[in-house]
Amino acid sequence: MRSLLFVPADSEKKLSKGLAAGADALILDLEDSVVPGNKPLARDLARAFLQGHTSTADRPLLMVRVNALDSQMVDADLDAVVAARPDAIMLPKSQSGADVASLDEKLRSRQATHGIADGHIKIMVVATETAKSVFNLGSYQNASPRLNALTWGAEDLSADVGSETNRNDKGLYTEPFRLVRSLCLFAAVAAGVEPIDSVFPPFRDLEGLRRECEEARRDGFTGKMAIHPAQVPIINEVFSPIEAAIAAARAVVDAFAAAPSAGVINLNGEMLDRPHLTRAQRVLKRIR
Repeated sequence: MRSLLFVPADSEKKLSKGLAAGADALILDLEDSVVPGNKPLARDLARAFLQGHTSTADRPLLMVRVNALDSQMVDADLDAVVAARPDAIMLPKSQSGADVASLDEKLRSRQATHGIADGHIKIMVVATETAKSVFNLGSYQNASPRLNALTWGAEDLSADVGSETNRNDKGLYTEPFRLVRSLCLFAAVAAGVEPIDSVFPPFRDLEGLRRECEEARRDGFTGKMAIHPAQVPIINEVFSPIEAAIAAARAVVDAFAAAPSAGVINLNGEMLDRPHLTRAQRVLKRIR
């Protein structure tokens, strides 16, 4: 997944517009973008949208961000959407891998009720929205076979910490939030799932978005969440390997394939070892 676009689930217009945005995944949001009084409407519209599009060819992945486990709303969210077979559920404000295990159980029982194959619905986690959660990032390994991605959030975390801002006067994350971003990257890789970068709130600043996407790709993130359709083309472009990178990666893979017993190879005057092969394989994995 390169681009994951949030769409408020209580707006039919925005749902329809989101479908045409070109994102790899749509996140039908039942949480922060929906006021409490609109939650029932959002559940109904999300279910109808899923029913209308899950069987469509060439569609984006369709996931639903439910409310947090301690919100007293998550069961109603799941009861509304599971039967419509979303591709994934996004769990916000997760505190640890134990929360993923709890969500797994909720999904398992509902899938069985509706005759859906176990494991069909995946789980993506927003893993850093409280200070407490940061200390549990290592707990997602083996939390659930459904887990397929971790992402991080700076806005809720900033509110929880009480920071005046999470960005400096140049628009860059301040040090506490850069640390959390890095820890989430490491946690995702350790868990064997996709690391997805957080949103870029100033959606009209496309130059800033491009810079942040390029930094995220450089560091190892495989995609980025979006809050506006205008952000999607840039995210897709930056997280798609360019031809030169693809050719270089193939050359590394081919060189190691030609010398399967070698720990180190010489390619164009450069000594390469197994980490270079792993990095090249990851580049090729991102080809669509």
